[in-house]
Amino acid sequence: MTAPPPRSAPDRAPSAGAAGTGADGGPTPRFGYGTNGFANHRLDDALGVIADLGYVGVALTLDHDHLDPFAPGLARRVAVLRRRLDALGLAVVVETGARYLLDPWHKHAPTLLHDDPTRRVEFLRRAVRVGADLGAEAVSFWAGVRPDPVPPRAAWDRLVAGCATVVDAADRAGVRLGFEPEPGMLVEDIAGWRKLRAALDDPPCFGITLDIGHCRCLESRPVPGCVHDVAEHLVNVQIDDMRRGVHEHLEFGEGEIDFPPVLRALTDAGYRGLVAVELPRHSHAAPAVAARSLEFLRAAAARARALPPGAEPPVPPARTAAADAPAGPPHSSAPVDAPPSGKAPVRM
Repeated sequence: MTAPPPRSAPDRAPSAGAAGTGADGGPTPRFGYGTNGFANHRLDDALGVIADLGYVGVALTLDHDHLDPFAPGLARRVAVLRRRLDALGLAVVVETGARYLLDPWHKHAPTLLHDDPTRRVEFLRRAVRVGADLGAEAVSFWAGVRPDPVPPRAAWDRLVAGCATVVDAADRAGVRLGFEPEPGMLVEDIAGWRKLRAALDDPPCFGITLDIGHCRCLESRPVPGCVHDVAEHLVNVQIDDMRRGVHEHLEFGEGEIDFPPVLRALTDAGYRGLVAVELPRHSHAAPAVAARSLEFLRAAAARARALPPGAEPPVPPARTAAADAPAGPPHSSAPVDAPPSGKAPVRM
């Protein structure tokens, strides 16, 4: 595939799936939906449902049945997909969290932390090329869980080296990267992302993918504060409900997050990218879940516009015994001396 010219500066609002205005004239977030929540649908059918429901974008997880990057005829299939997205008026971000795409026996393997990360590196390079040809707003990826035999320092060095390779590919393609801190992985929080970005010498294309649920799960600050902390580098947002200390993506209203202040924080931060629903375990009822998710988010966005700028509520009480356990010290992700084990349970 041939990459298009470098994309416009990150602070410019994307043209596809442009943000609209609410009844009061205020800006509304650009809501999208993740195809990993439509795993039982053909990709073309999933896109049609997502667009018909009223979403303006899609978070496309490259997978076996959803634009397999290793199947023949990739350039042709990407061109067909871009025309379909344009016809539906859907913006797109590219996600790379497919579970068994690279290894039919081991979920997410190999990662950049394994002894032989070759297939992961090639996957991420292809994801960057796909992102460039689709005009994607960002390409998102994560670190992975440290394999037991790999010492923490070796895992960290491998991650930095692998990310440097992906950054080089993204620079050449004019693509923005959104690195996602993921609970239980080697880089699981915002502090870890900052250390990784510094280790890479702060490349301009290396932004952050912020999962709103993850912020509630383990960050020490209230969720709106997390948004403000990374506003300068925010290129992709995943949204879902979650409880403190429990990494489980929940439908809205089933967790502990107060969403209007979060959406207000995104507006105040100047974020104009996609805010895509991330419910990877809800494919069995995808159309119904997607419909009620958008209804919830639109109502939350309307309430958000009535909040004063900078509204940041206190952290709500946890609902479970597991949530009472501390999320871990703030240096738990990639400290200077020894990165973490990344062995906490990972449910994705």
